[in-house]
Amino acid sequence: MNHDTPSSAATEVFSTHSVYGAPCWVSLTSRDVRTTEEFYGAVLGWEWRPMRLGDRFRVALADGRPVAGIAAVAGMWQMAVAWTPYFAVRSADEAAARVQERGGTAAVGPLSLPPGRAALLADRDGATFGVWEGELFSDWAAWHRAQPAFIRLHTRDAFDAAIFYGEVFDWASSQPGYCQVDYEGEEVVLRSDGNVVARIESGALGSAPDPAIRPHWQVHFAVKDVASCARAAERHGGSVLSEGPEEAVLRDNEGAQFTVTSHRGR
Repeated sequence: MNHDTPSSAATEVFSTHSVYGAPCWVSLTSRDVRTTEEFYGAVLGWEWRPMRLGDRFRVALADGRPVAGIAAVAGMWQMAVAWTPYFAVRSADEAAARVQERGGTAAVGPLSLPPGRAALLADRDGATFGVWEGELFSDWAAWHRAQPAFIRLHTRDAFDAAIFYGEVFDWASSQPGYCQVDYEGEEVVLRSDGNVVARIESGALGSAPDPAIRPHWQVHFAVKDVASCARAAERHGGSVLSEGPEEAVLRDNEGAQFTVTSHRGR
């Protein structure tokens, strides 16, 4: 996870213990810091802050609030250019063990990234996600409102996936602070404190040659003007995969796929 130590001026420390099992961060693995900054600055209006991990890492800011991390290490570490959601856990080691016990895989870690621990994992259908144990940038609810709307898992079988993730993250637990799971038609909806934070839908094909059709987590960012974001993406080397009045699926200038969603459509 692209994580930096919160400011020492903070009066309150927020940790993954307060939102256990919920998505708490999103991170982009890219190849080049400068072109990534230029693309997302133009499309989403982000500004940037350096990180202590080195020159290849940045924190994206929306209205001065941290919303995402960038790691320009795809070429160096032989990793895919992609957006990855991270889920809050009490123990990254325990979460990684649970994933492997249930047929998933551990790609990276768990490893220490002060002030916490992280792991990059994949579920049993190959969809990549991360886990984070430790301090958060700020109050989770404030991060959630700042720009990320939610994340959506496109997978082979939504109900099977909900069982997998539910066992890893203890979804639907009766304990305070845990996520709630609802079944709405053919879709599984994850809520944290009443807010929709993730959706799981069936239809992806595990053997599809196109990565956009294979099981994957899609990151959605809430924006004021979907059409303006789509045009900005095209002008800065990206592409539009699909577009409607409330939502557009985009690829950035290096091929990472993400979705922009209207604030009205959230």
